Amino acid sequence: MVQCVCLETERLWLRQLDESFARRVLEYFTRNRDFLSPWEPARPRSFFQLEYHHRQLAFDQVKMSTGQLFKVWLFEKGDTALERVIGSVAISEIMRGCFLSGFLGYRMDKDFTGRGYMTEAVGKVVEYAFDVLGLHRLEANIMPRNKASLRVVEKLGFSEEGLSRKLLLINGRWEDHVRMVKLNMALEKAPPERV
Repeated sequence: MVQCVCLETERLWLRQLDESFARRVLEYFTRNRDFLSPWEPARPRSFFQLEYHHRQLAFDQVKMSTGQLFKVWLFEKGDTALERVIGSVAISEIMRGCFLSGFLGYRMDKDFTGRGYMTEAVGKVVEYAFDVLGLHRLEANIMPRNKASLRVVEKLGFSEEGLSRKLLLINGRWEDHVRMVKLNMALEKAPPERV
């Protein structure tokens, strides 16, 4: 098992999860099935079964142990037993060498939108990515009509680099995505000696 990274913000716990949390993750996706479907790939029926999330959390552990993924799940601080997952933030496809970059993705529980939680969580993950993981560039690809998601990264200082046409197959349609990027300027002032 990967050593668990647990981050906190003023109102949230951000925690890496192992297979023992599969039921809570399944409950999150089941609760938010309709809410998330316009923004995510079409899901097979097996996605809404416990075994799928048990396998996926184990697979995520492997990818995190090899440094290809950093993923945390969100809980309100009042939820001391970590019973209700309310979202996740991930940096995937982490590349080292001369790239030092990754792709940022996030999702929020429908019952917790509009509270600033996602901006708070993504801000903490960006800080961790730059200060601890040593990444230089984070890229978030967001559908132009997903205004709430665009606002999250805009508030955190991401800038638009352009439009990627028909980038991802989302819910059965090839969708354009706005490419939003944030650079770790500290690495430009003092680049790592060895990448």
